[in-house]
Amino acid sequence: MKFKILLLSVFVTIGLHAQSKQAMNLKEAIHLALENSDVSKIADVKVHTAEHELQVAKNLLYPDAKITGQYAYLTNANVEMEMGGNENETAGNTPDVNQLMFGQASVSMPLFTGFKLKNTVKASENNYKAATLNAESKKEEIALNVTQSFINLYKANQTTLLIEENLKSAKQRVKDFTAMEQNGIIARNDLLKAQIQESNIEVSLEEAKKTANILNYRLAMMLKLPENSVIDIQSENLGTQELVTDNMTIERSDLEALDYQYKAAENQIKVAKGNYYPTIGLSGGYVALDLKNALKVTNAMNIGVGVSYDIGSIFKNKSNVKVAKSKAKELAYAIDVQNDAVKVEVENAKQEYQLAVKKYDVYTKSEEQATENYRIVQDKYNNGLADTNDLLEADVDQLQAKLNVTYAKANITEKYYAWLKATGSLINTLKK
Repeated sequence: MKFKILLLSVFVTIGLHAQSKQAMNLKEAIHLALENSDVSKIADVKVHTAEHELQVAKNLLYPDAKITGQYAYLTNANVEMEMGGNENETAGNTPDVNQLMFGQASVSMPLFTGFKLKNTVKASENNYKAATLNAESKKEEIALNVTQSFINLYKANQTTLLIEENLKSAKQRVKDFTAMEQNGIIARNDLLKAQIQESNIEVSLEEAKKTANILNYRLAMMLKLPENSVIDIQSENLGTQELVTDNMTIERSDLEALDYQYKAAENQIKVAKGNYYPTIGLSGGYVALDLKNALKVTNAMNIGVGVSYDIGSIFKNKSNVKVAKSKAKELAYAIDVQNDAVKVEVENAKQEYQLAVKKYDVYTKSEEQATENYRIVQDKYNNGLADTNDLLEADVDQLQAKLNVTYAKANITEKYYAWLKATGSLINTLKK
């Protein structure tokens, strides 16, 4: 017997250590998600990629410098020197040429490219700014998703606690009814109704626990916590947020990102038009050649200007310009659509918050009414003025009223954070 008790205590100890309980409030959860989540890291990587692409574009403005060298072994080379000398004098004096060495250094610098390089760099700069703003917008979405998951877990935990309390009352009621049925005070049918309600509550409790476990696991994965983490929700600030709409400004990062994408599209139009112009470049270099026993060239410096012009682009490039203009026009319409959508989102978020506050006020009164109603029905039941159905129904109404108040309080915070996200100020508010 002692061995069994010892073994049981060991298993309990292992179970306690297997789960790491971590107290956390909403702001801490959001901070962890922004720091650890894969979605946040992907957003940051996209910004770094755009930054590197900008540097690649800037590198096009710098000169290109190349050094090349070559060595070749020649077999049976037939070399004829055509230097204007007498053919009879060179006959029979053909040199033995079996090696070739060649070296060259060259530098080229674009002087004029039809403004293509300049506008390519500007387009990359605008794309980089757009990527940075899109990352901020993505993090606003992450913060809101964490808020919703956090509050859903809070609701599930509170539901479990309330049902556990209700189950205790149901068990006590069954115990009391059992004694009353044995003494002939109530009919067996009344006892069975109480037992059925107890069973239903037990099923509801298991479902609530399952829901809480799933939501806890999902939030832990979102925050990159160990899989066995148990998140202890700190809810002291839930339901205390007050919406302030005076002097409200909408500063949505996704809208700003679209503006920079449109500017980049305009830059691409100029890049396409640049094909109508000639390309002018400055070049210079040094060449050394050694054809053994035949020819040696050293100090061959060169410098010059090159001009190229694709005449066919006058006709062919029209399609490229039209494509670039169409993409810019598409973005312009997308900006208009998004602006309207954001206005609707902000107004909807404000209305949702105000509705959540009103619901909380109503449900608070409803809870008081349900509690009082249960007390009255219980008194009537004890005095034989109400039946078992009335008592059990009043008990269910009381539980539902408590759940409604709990949910409504949490919904105030959820809708408040949704409004902050709609206005683009969620992250900045959390930093304060």
